[in-house]
Amino acid sequence: MFGLSLSVSAVLGMILLGAVMRAKGFGGSRGMFAIGAIVSFLMVLTGAVLALISPAFAAEGASAAPSVEAAASNGIGFIGMALSTGAACIGAGVAVGNVGAAALGLVGEKPEAMGTTFIYLGLAEGIAIYGIVISILIFSKLA
Repeated sequence: MFGLSLSVSAVLGMILLGAVMRAKGFGGSRGMFAIGAIVSFLMVLTGAVLALISPAFAAEGASAAPSVEAAASNGIGFIGMALSTGAACIGAGVAVGNVGAAALGLVGEKPEAMGTTFIYLGLAEGIAIYGIVISILIFSKLA
């Protein structure tokens, strides 16, 4: 629970800091953005590690607590779910961006080809659905 709250507070802190800096008119630089992104990444990573090992600190008398091995395998499963969905959605975004730009160019020259461009956009968006399906399959295997 502590790891999750640390991850959430890191993200909310970065959002709040950005809002305050924008309100004060401070534009910042690429270096400050890089430092903020690195600090945020390290905080989220620390929170994720703490969330994965938190069942190891359970009370000794609690028999309902999962073993450390089960908690670690579930944690790795959740990381796999996040990676499959995230990577598929990033890939779908890149594909839709490229196909959409080409489709707009084609529709500008030949308006009767709009129906065909929708098919290509749908195929590009299907990549994200594949990632979600893999995440559901991983989730169904977790204990």
